[in-house]
Amino acid sequence: MMRALLIYNARLLYESMDTPGALLVIDDKIRAVYTGYFTNRKTVESLALSVLAEDGYTNCAVEYHDAGGLTLSPAFIDMHSHFRYPGQTQKEDLNSGLRAAAAGGFGTVVAMPNTVPVVSSRDMALSIDGEASSVFPVNFIQSVSITRDFNGTDTGHLDALDPSHTPLITEDGHEVASAAVMLEAMHKASKTGLIVGCHCEETTLAAAAKPFRQEALKLMEQYRLPAWGTAGDEDDIPDAVVDKIEMLLTQANDLLALAENTATVRNIALARDAGCHVHIAHVSTASALDAVRAAKDSIRDEEADYAADEADAAYDAALDGTRFSPAPRAEPSFRVTCEVTPHHLALCGTDEPFIRALVNPPLRSEDDRVVLLEGLRDGTVDVISTDHAPHTAADKAGGAPGFTGFETAFAVCNTVLVSNGQLSGKRLSQLMSANPARILHLNKGLLVSGCDADLVLTDPEEKWVIDSQAFLSKGKATPFDGMTLTGKVRELFIGGKIVR
Repeated sequence: MMRALLIYNARLLYESMDTPGALLVIDDKIRAVYTGYFTNRKTVESLALSVLAEDGYTNCAVEYHDAGGLTLSPAFIDMHSHFRYPGQTQKEDLNSGLRAAAAGGFGTVVAMPNTVPVVSSRDMALSIDGEASSVFPVNFIQSVSITRDFNGTDTGHLDALDPSHTPLITEDGHEVASAAVMLEAMHKASKTGLIVGCHCEETTLAAAAKPFRQEALKLMEQYRLPAWGTAGDEDDIPDAVVDKIEMLLTQANDLLALAENTATVRNIALARDAGCHVHIAHVSTASALDAVRAAKDSIRDEEADYAADEADAAYDAALDGTRFSPAPRAEPSFRVTCEVTPHHLALCGTDEPFIRALVNPPLRSEDDRVVLLEGLRDGTVDVISTDHAPHTAADKAGGAPGFTGFETAFAVCNTVLVSNGQLSGKRLSQLMSANPARILHLNKGLLVSGCDADLVLTDPEEKWVIDSQAFLSKGKATPFDGMTLTGKVRELFIGGKIVR
């Protein structure tokens, strides 16, 4: 049965629009977008009924939703999240994770495969997708490991994957240590159109960093300093202890920065050789972002050289009086995209208390953070992803890296980027909705006719205090606990139906 919804008295915001307006949904698709100050229901009724009549619908019931001046945008799409399902439901399960995603305004989430057991087959991924769809209506996409069970050697399971159902393979939480195995996986991805997501961290350097972090963690446990960067009782701790913790974590983080930088360069080089689409996860250092920028520049240079050669050939043909017939050119298969996280954009990890915020990759220097912001502005960064990584309190206190991210992501980004004048709201929508939709080949992320009606209503001016104990996620560890942020998710629509 046909459903119609008209959302009016809204601020329409997406990558190409920021204006007052209204939006009509028929069934699960956007049917029409109207710009102007539509604040009265009687005014907009005629708009909806005229379109319905044009489409051949008569005597249809229309639901009218007054947005009250709130901002209507495409629902956010998270390309990088951890649901801990199956096998670690004490940390998160499908129900808690999907409801937390909805609370954060996310209409689509991509789950990482580092579960128990590891998701290493098409059938297992599709089974989890199906389970998620029966739990809560947020769109759920399960990614698959690059090597079977993270064994670092076997890529045979990749041959059965269909990118229309499983667009992303990744060893997230790990790096494929062998360059030869990674190259083999990338060649397979190139043939089928899979995206290779890379957790760039050279394994031997990461191993060398581990003892420094473990020693620091023992001191943090001894003095009850939280491992998520919120304030502890530092005043009661000897300065020498605080200095020792900082020194150890700095040594670990320096090695982990080198690990990220070298692996990023390696993985981009392998992807170029294989001709595949590589997506660099949670970029956190200036050097890693420079490697992504250089790769993108080289692709643009190659495209410009090809266009120039074609123009020269056409000109020569015209001088000779011959007909120019350009040879068909296959779409370039080598592609580089990347993501950054809200916490790497917002926080500096070289000083107290955030040097103690244990996450992989670590929070970086202020210089690194500034370079990430520049990457957002110049287009090097394609996507903002949460890297939502819930843990139990005991696991987090024991040093498990990662933060809960769904329910703070929009507020953090809106506060740090839009309210502080770093980016426009349109660019933030592009980073959180339109670009991930393009990368994943989803009919989402825009406010245009024919797109899926996955929509979020936000109040970008509302200030609120983060209270992690109120999270719907089972994970409560966040470095933003107690902070006042600006920007609140109010409602979420999936396929034109309100779910939050």
